[in-house]
Amino acid sequence: MRNQIEFKVTGKYALFTDPLSKIGGEKFSYQIPTYQALKGIVESVYWKPTIIWYIDEVRVMKAIQTESKGIRPIDYSGGNTLAYYTYLKEPEYQVRAHFEFNMHREDLAHDRNEHKHHNVAKRSVQAGGRRDIFLGTRECQGYVEPCDFGEGEGFYDHVPELDFGLMVHGISYPDETGREDLETRLWRAKMENGVIRFIRPEECTLVRKTGQGVAKRFDAQNVQSVDLMYEEWFGGEEHG
Repeated sequence: MRNQIEFKVTGKYALFTDPLSKIGGEKFSYQIPTYQALKGIVESVYWKPTIIWYIDEVRVMKAIQTESKGIRPIDYSGGNTLAYYTYLKEPEYQVRAHFEFNMHREDLAHDRNEHKHHNVAKRSVQAGGRRDIFLGTRECQGYVEPCDFGEGEGFYDHVPELDFGLMVHGISYPDETGREDLETRLWRAKMENGVIRFIRPEECTLVRKTGQGVAKRFDAQNVQSVDLMYEEWFGGEEHG
């Protein structure tokens, strides 16, 4: 796609928490990243409320390994709590994503310039992201660098199919759906020759309402125009 970006993300650990494991105070990572976790990484690379990022596919480059650690989470009652968190060890992924304009944001219709947003996004990938990158949780620092999706040898390239069963796909927020409901989406994840191809959020059939919210309104007082950023980065020149 014309507005697509591709990049590699790596880290020492990742924790894409299976919500079922949190009931007892422990945390256990899914074997693969969720759509929402990857979307959060892309939004840390570059995001504006004018656009919505869609994760097209992710390629798992290294073997899926786990490591458990004893963690002392904050106990607000004053006690001394010990919990075991199970992390993914030395993960590496290639990600392909694209953006579309958020048509529920009529207040930002003036900012719908695909060419500018795409160029800034590509420059942000080159710079390793505009904000800190996390692989699931705050303690799992990640690092982004540009790549060509499909390059290099992946650990699962010759594994025809791996089924991961039912897992969280992501969360639908009011500013992206136009509804005042917070919704959690589930899907059945499957990897083919090392690649997981995500369905779009609206294609998820297992959706549960988990709360309510209101979309934040943006205007000239609380958002920087992408035109100004484009001027700063490119000097107003047209780039392909």
